[in-house]
Amino acid sequence: MEEKKRQLLGIIGGLGPMASAYFYQLITRHTKAVLDQDHIDIILSSRSSTPDRTDYIVGRSDKSPLPAMIEDARSLEVYGATAIVIPCNTAHYFLEEVQKSVSVPMPSIITETAAHIKKCGYRRAAILATEGTILSGSYQRELERIGLDWMIPDEAGKAKLMDIIYGSVKQGVIPSPEELYKVSGPMFDAGCDCAILGCTELSLIGENICDGRFVDSLLVLAACSIKLMGHETVGLPESFS
Repeated sequence: MEEKKRQLLGIIGGLGPMASAYFYQLITRHTKAVLDQDHIDIILSSRSSTPDRTDYIVGRSDKSPLPAMIEDARSLEVYGATAIVIPCNTAHYFLEEVQKSVSVPMPSIITETAAHIKKCGYRRAAILATEGTILSGSYQRELERIGLDWMIPDEAGKAKLMDIIYGSVKQGVIPSPEELYKVSGPMFDAGCDCAILGCTELSLIGENICDGRFVDSLLVLAACSIKLMGHETVGLPESFS
């Protein structure tokens, strides 16, 4: 009898590097396993030289990250990836074009996170993300499509998030959760019942937050990836079952 082909997860990483490393850690931590061989086979392409996604989306740069992302996706497929994920919310502005370049499944972190929010019973989400993700409207459209309300930060909140992401995390410094509450607190007060960590750099702060109202998009993608590879998850909140 022919042996069933083993699944191989391809990751387009480096967007940024710390978030990609943490994503790999999340997958490993939450895959039900006893032995090394019980874990998922993964190939990670960490092309940190990929042009900045937000700078291109908002018009501060004419260097598109799309060619590098397509090249990485095709390389991962040639290597044998049976599915590919991108642990970067802002990069999903380019997802449709990257999907067209390969023949394997490429689930969306945006779609999966919005679906998780609805499953949890939340009704109005605060979108904590890069300037590029907010401007692209990717979360806004997806939340509206499934009947959920949303709110984006005011200009001061957007500036604070960009400082957290670019001024701290991308430089290797993880701020305290209190810095994130400076943006999310007023949004909770305004009626949001959850907040999306809609930038994978913010997920590194979310690891230290015990507030169940925060929905970590990177954790959602990790759980999705584990299941996509035919494995069971472990150590996740009941909402992920």
